[in-house]
Amino acid sequence: MKKILFLSSLLLLISAPFFGQIDLPLNKLADGASMEHQVFFEIRLPRVLLAFFAGGILSLGGLIFQVVFRNPMSTPFTLGVASGATLFTAIAIILGLGTFSPFFAFAGAMLTVIILFAIAARFKGYDPNTLLLVGIALSFFYAAALMVMYYISSLQESYEIMRFTMGSLDTVGFKEILTLVFTSLVLLPGIYRYRHTLKLLLVSYEFAYLKGINVKKSSYMLLFLVSFAVGVAVSITGPIGFVGLIIPHIVKELYRQSADTLILQVFFYGGLFLVLSDLIARNLGTASDIPIGVVTSFIGAPFFIYLLLARRSS
Repeated sequence: MKKILFLSSLLLLISAPFFGQIDLPLNKLADGASMEHQVFFEIRLPRVLLAFFAGGILSLGGLIFQVVFRNPMSTPFTLGVASGATLFTAIAIILGLGTFSPFFAFAGAMLTVIILFAIAARFKGYDPNTLLLVGIALSFFYAAALMVMYYISSLQESYEIMRFTMGSLDTVGFKEILTLVFTSLVLLPGIYRYRHTLKLLLVSYEFAYLKGINVKKSSYMLLFLVSFAVGVAVSITGPIGFVGLIIPHIVKELYRQSADTLILQVFFYGGLFLVLSDLIARNLGTASDIPIGVVTSFIGAPFFIYLLLARRSS
């Protein structure tokens, strides 16, 4: 069953660039001067790869957050990383620096991480709940500041900010994809190095401590690594919700294995989920593509409610 699912998923991933509102005859793809060749290699293929690596980063981030915080509702955006990126993007747009908005978004995400860990450093022990509350407080602060940005912005600027908050996979060429590939190559080995720590954290913080793990240092390293990768992804695609929430749960349900053994599986199926969501977004026959964040929210929100109900009944 798992092999059939994997092969079917791989087939979907390979065939995804061929689906769209414009038909691409295979005999014209080899012609470098044809429009079909340019559409496939400059738009369709980069978009699919962007979706795959962004989805992989977000889903793996969700898995790590759920283990470290020991909370099945945690997501890569729990600590306010996406909110910081969104606010700084809004600032860039209002200042007329929209071209540099990815750099502003990344700076906002990283500033949030720095603030979080600077505050966390003032606590003697490791208290994940306190870190979580600080992240929530920062998110509310950023949301209030973003409302101010909307208030002082023009109609066009408000539209650009709104489009960013909905998430987008629009891309041309492979420059942005290479950034995410490099980020993934940093994230995956980094997480894999801490797989033994993750296994112990799944039992309890106390058990990990008794086994010689520096729980505070290891948890902060994992959270920083994930927040860095998520910050890079958000700066390119905008905040795409629910991927990091639902994919780890689905994969754990499918494989029935410990989270520390599902690092690659969560990354792969997270990427596949976002590719599939993007296929839906750009093949509904609408005048323009539906923002990817809208599609993932339509899928993720009911699943989130299901998780709440399941947790309450357990």
